[in-house]
Amino acid sequence: MDIGVVLQCTPPASRVIELARVAETHGFSHVWTFDSHLLWQEPYVIYSQILAATRKVTVGPMVTNPATRDQTVTASTFATLNEMFGNRTICGIGRGDSAVRTLGEKPTTLATLRESVEVIRELGNGRSARVGEVEVRFPWAAESRLEVWVAGYGPKALELTGQVADGFILQLADPDITAWTIGKVRAAAAAAGRDPLSVQICVAAPAYVTDGSRAGLEHARDQCRWFGGMVGNHVADIVAKYGTGGDVPAALTDYIAGRQGYDYNQHGRAGNTHAAFVPDEIVDRFCLIGTPDEQLDRLWELEKLGVGQFAVYLQHDAKTATLEAYGEQVLPRLNQQVTAIQAAGLT
Repeated sequence: MDIGVVLQCTPPASRVIELARVAETHGFSHVWTFDSHLLWQEPYVIYSQILAATRKVTVGPMVTNPATRDQTVTASTFATLNEMFGNRTICGIGRGDSAVRTLGEKPTTLATLRESVEVIRELGNGRSARVGEVEVRFPWAAESRLEVWVAGYGPKALELTGQVADGFILQLADPDITAWTIGKVRAAAAAAGRDPLSVQICVAAPAYVTDGSRAGLEHARDQCRWFGGMVGNHVADIVAKYGTGGDVPAALTDYIAGRQGYDYNQHGRAGNTHAAFVPDEIVDRFCLIGTPDEQLDRLWELEKLGVGQFAVYLQHDAKTATLEAYGEQVLPRLNQQVTAIQAAGLT
């Protein structure tokens, strides 16, 4: 399993770049960022500096959207970064949340998302794409390679993901919900004539490594409670569309009953005031909180479900400590280790 990290582009940008560099040093494979241009600094400018300061990590948004960024400009940006730094970019995309809602707009339709996935991927891989009545291609991008991963929760979004995406991003780490969403994505891929296993799976959620004490657990919960509030924005849309008691698991929808709006000025911020409705149970299910051993137990459980990457949301007060704990105590034990000496009598 790969381990990525999700950062906000909070000024100073130099701090974001430094966290990305530290993440690579500790063995993280991907550096993702939020893409919300009113709330934080412009991510694509920062990506160029992250790529210049690192050697191996793959960089991209979690997630961009088709509303605030023209699909051909998005594709051109990725292809340009690939030409400059090698093919080390990835495009996470969804219908839009904070980037569009802060402008008083609504997320795009799934039809618009589908078109954008196809256009961005074709152009980002140096191929031709149809935009309206025009067929276009970047004449300079023949060597560019780009995967497009879709984030979503609802049945229709999961179906679209299985039909067209290179990967699926689930922004919570509850094993039961993970199993349900992966099943939906893979069933849609099979129905579309694709290999279901060709769709890569990424689960993204806050991780907070504790010392095992009760006080440590309570502090970690308070630092990660914001995440349940953020997920609640998308869940509220799902409930409005599908209602409750249907195909969507109650484990995903029931907890927002006490939700009373959302202040985007505090989006993705630990200690925000609009996540009080999120109970401890949801924090524990949606996030990875606990000792390194407890973190590994959840990661192995997710891996058995087909998750190929876990991306650590790092929006809390232990950013560097979490990177170090994962680098020293989680990543070395996560994947099977090969011993140097295996001959009889030498071990």
